[in-house]
Order: sequence, then C-alpha cells, then structure tokens
Amino acid sequence: MAPGSEAVTTDRPGGAALDVRDGADGKRVLALRGRLVAETIPQVWRTALAAVRESAERPVVIDASAVTYCDGAGIALLVDLMRQHRAGSVEVANLDPAFEALLKQYDPAALDHDLDPEPARRPAVEEIGRTAYGVFRDLRQQVEFLGQSVSALASAIRHPSTIRWRDVWVICERVGVDALPIVALISFLLGLILAFQSAVPMKKFGAEIFVADLIGLSMLRELGALMTAILLAGRTGAAFAAEIGTMRVNQEIDALTTMGLDPVKFLVTTRVIAAVLMTPLLTIFADLVGLLGGAITMLSFSIPFVTFVNEVEAIVTFQDFMVGWVKSFVFALLIAGIGCLRGLQTAAGASAVGDSATRAVVSGIVLIVIVDGVFAVVFFLLDI
Repeated sequence: MAPGSEAVTTDRPGGAALDVRDGADGKRVLALRGRLVAETIPQVWRTALAAVRESAERPVVIDASAVTYCDGAGIALLVDLMRQHRAGSVEVANLDPAFEALLKQYDPAALDHDLDPEPARRPAVEEIGRTAYGVFRDLRQQVEFLGQSVSALASAIRHPSTIRWRDVWVICERVGVDALPIVALISFLLGLILAFQSAVPMKKFGAEIFVADLIGLSMLRELGALMTAILLAGRTGAAFAAEIGTMRVNQEIDALTTMGLDPVKFLVTTRVIAAVLMTPLLTIFADLVGLLGGAITMLSFSIPFVTFVNEVEAIVTFQDFMVGWVKSFVFALLIAGIGCLRGLQTAAGASAVGDSATRAVVSGIVLIVIVDGVFAVVFFLLDI
C-alpha cells in the first residue's frame, strides 16, 4: 500500500474493500475492490463518503478496476459518491463494461436536488383565476350531468321495463331500511331537546302548551326534511360516491362504455329512483319520531300526551306537512345526483375514492342548506 494511504475492508471473505490514496497528479484516488453488494458495502460506503467530502477542492477518481461484481447497491454507492462532490469532479474509472452500462442509466446531477422542495408561491391574481376556473369547470360538469340524468330519467319513465328494478329494491333497502336507526335516534333527540329548550323559558309565562305548536310546525315544515337530508347526504351520498368511484378506479365504468352501456342510465338512474322513493318516507318517519320525542319531554312539564296531540292537530295543517314533504323530493335528487356525480369524477390514485366521498358529503350538505333557504324565501313570498 502506498505511503499516506488508508484501507477499509469487510470482515467476510469475498467482501468489499477500499483504498484511499493521493495520486501523482494531485487527484484523490478511491480504489474499490471485491464484490460491491448490499451485504458488503455499508462500512465501505461511510468511509468513501467521508473521503470524498474531505476532498472538496480536489478532483476525485474512483478506481473500480478490481471490482469483481456490482449489483444495484454498488451502483447506488457510485452514484452517491459522484453526487457528493461539489467543487471538483468525480470520475469512475476502469469499471467493467457490464456494470458501466448500468451506471450510465443514472444522472447524478438529476438526483442532486431537494426531494421535497417548497412549492413556489403564485401571485394572488393567478390563485383567484385558478379558483374561478375550477368553480366554472365544476359548474359546467354539474350542468352536463344534470342534462344526462334528466334524459336518462325521462327515458326510464317512458320505458319502465328498462329499469333494473331488482337493483332499485336492493338500493332502497340500503338507503331506507338501513338508515332507520340513525334517523330515529337523531329525530327523537332533536324533538326532545327542542321541546325542553323551548319549554323552560315558556314555563315562566305559563305558555308550555304552545311548545306543541312549535314542535309540530318545526318538525313538519323544516327540521324533519332537513335533518333527514343531511343524514342521508353523509351516509347515502358518500356511499354512492365511493361505490361509483371504486368502479371508476377499477375501470369498470370504462368497460360499461366499451360494451355500449350508458353509465348514467346503468348506475345513476337506479340510485336516483331509490333515493326519491325512500327519502320522503324517511322524512315522514322522522317527523313522527320527532313529535314523539317532544311529547315525552312535555310529560315532565305536566302536559299529557293527548293534550300534546290535540294541540298539534289544531295548529298543524296538511299544507304544513306538504311543505316539508315536497322538500324531501328535491333533497333526494340532490343527494343522489351529487353522490353519483362525484363518483363519476373520481380520479386515479389510492386516495381518490376517499376524496370523492368527502366532496360528495360537503357538496350535498351545502346544496341542501342553500336550497332549503331558497324554499323558505319562496314559501314566504307565496304565503304558504
């Protein structure tokens, strides 16, 4: 070994070894020998990196003439050594042509960058433009989907035999029957809490009986339909988006198109029909359970059950019932439509289905609240 040089070897036979010495022309020479494989190079790797970093101002030559074998780990070592040197140059010399061909597939300069760079900040005007374009694009897709859905539903109404009724009944079970427990729980607690919070202050004026009027009008006109719709948006809308999104990711929707089947007619129509059939029924169920919760609360304020029912019958009209019931049909269309649309918009990727389900829930709830506000204004103007 030349004076001033150092060597590092592995303990096992047939391992890797490294000699570090100064060349005659002022270059730093790293002489590798043996088998450069994953099992033999860890100790050599650390020493070689230290030697290259110490030679920041000098050219470095990696002499691989004595390397007998080199796998992917050995190539990674050579590439890492080449990308560590900043000021001078690093040259790999005398590498076997079979291994050199593998080394040439990697560009150390291309690897020498921040793996997680900070994203460039865009100007505020550009951000506003991108956001506006995204909103416009989403609105356009919603309008297109609305037209396709209306066309598919009109075709199904004209030709009922084309509807896959067996699938409709299966989806009705999932949308309606399976949702009964959560709708019953939320509606009961809603009626109970609303009655209690109203009766406490009204008791000071001896007007507890009018709590029945408040519960009846609130549940039938507003809260029954609204809470049922919000629950279904989080439960059914997300399920529709996840189901259709999974089909999109698995290319099942592309297969339907290839077979000449319209995905909107095949997938969306059945779900919209099921939602339209079940949501109004769930709304009636929620109204009754909410009234029951209010009646039970009023028992603690010395208002008998019969008195509560008679007061509700006296103040609530069939028109009040129809106001909430009509809303439920519109809410059903929104829930099923948004859920199916977000599912069809699912992109590729592991998180795409979850993103679609989230977007379906958020979009559904926002639209439900907006439409409910529009209904309130319209009914007020029409004196309904």
